[in-house]
Amino acid sequence: MTVVQARSAPPAPPVRRSVPGRIRVISGITVASLALLFAALAIGSSSARDGLRVIGRDAGPQVVATAGLYLALSDMDAQVANVLVMGNGYPEQRRQALARYESQRAQANRSLLEAFELSGDNEAERRTVQSVLDGLGRYERLAGQALLLDEQAGHAPGPPPRKVVLTYRQATDLMRMVLLPQAYNLTLESGTIVRATYDQKAVMVPLLRGAVLAAGLLALGCLIWLQVFLARRFRRVFGPALLAATVTTALALFFGASVLAQDHEALRTAKSAGFDSVLTLAKARAISNSMQGDQSRYLLDKERADTYEHTFLDKSLSVIYYNAGNLTAYHRAVGAGGKDFLGLLGPELVGRQGAQTFEAYRSFQAADAEFRRMATGGRANEAVAERLGPVTTAFDSYDRTLVDLSKTHEKVFSGAIATGEGALDNLWRLLPYAIGLIGLLVIAGVWPRLKEYR
Repeated sequence: MTVVQARSAPPAPPVRRSVPGRIRVISGITVASLALLFAALAIGSSSARDGLRVIGRDAGPQVVATAGLYLALSDMDAQVANVLVMGNGYPEQRRQALARYESQRAQANRSLLEAFELSGDNEAERRTVQSVLDGLGRYERLAGQALLLDEQAGHAPGPPPRKVVLTYRQATDLMRMVLLPQAYNLTLESGTIVRATYDQKAVMVPLLRGAVLAAGLLALGCLIWLQVFLARRFRRVFGPALLAATVTTALALFFGASVLAQDHEALRTAKSAGFDSVLTLAKARAISNSMQGDQSRYLLDKERADTYEHTFLDKSLSVIYYNAGNLTAYHRAVGAGGKDFLGLLGPELVGRQGAQTFEAYRSFQAADAEFRRMATGGRANEAVAERLGPVTTAFDSYDRTLVDLSKTHEKVFSGAIATGEGALDNLWRLLPYAIGLIGLLVIAGVWPRLKEYR
């Protein structure tokens, strides 16, 4: 019996058997690198958007709102002092001061409401806002009592009767020692959030941009690798679909990296050239407004006149610093001028607007010097007239320059936030289409080659 051994089919050529597998492996690596690129773009843009949101929409506006609260509260107390020192000699100006008091009270309530809404789930900030609201109610009662007693007294311009002064002391002490520090703490808390967010994003966004560049170069390298393999294996020129996918990936990489660089610059501009200056000017304006209140309190309360003079000097030094040991020396230093300014306004007094602000400040200090010469010379009526006339005019001019300067920086701030958010919006409008298009192009470039093995 003859046994016939069955012959097995000859094995397929190993090269032909391995080509589809290699195509799939290289294609998978390419797709993974593309996914890494788009994941880096998504994470980077999300981080930048979060920074723009905190600085431009949440904590940033809350800082401005609480800074406005500080100004409104200090101006309320200044207007009460103005009314009390007027007596029965300035009925029209008394009416204007009372109207401004009511306006600033309404502004303080609006600022508190805005600060409460912006505080979100921060219980500490909410408690502080509630404490300011409660304290403001107590202040209004004391101020109202002082104003009523003053009206009943009907005294001549100058210091009111002692019972008026004592009642007002309770009100101004509550304002200066409780309400204003609490309002300032609200500003500090929100400002800390802004600074921490900026410091974090100033490091993260450039790092994520670097990750996008690295992932993009890896994806381009994988696409080129895939095309070279297919061209050599099938002895054909590069396929148009994969070439288009490579060009689209390069464009997505360039656009995404550019957007992240633009957002990093927008964050820097919004924080340094916008937010910081707006906050500084808001503080300077609030302190300056309190300074003119100290002028009225200087006339109002003889027992505390020296205290209010020193307070005025301390606030002046915080706004623009000169090495002066007393108010007279400070007046001389401001009158002499100079360019190396220190204090809150030091960094802001640049350019034409900065020069105008300093000139207005110098006029205000000159008016204050004349006002104090009248007060110390025993000319109380003339000092009151000077305080309500030239001094107020000089201060209003100075205050307008601060407002104008602040508006300039507010435009820089809002423009930078809008630019950064607009760039991100454009990226996210185009990114889904780019992802879909690149995916389709990779499939269109690889699928015909795989079909040849079926």
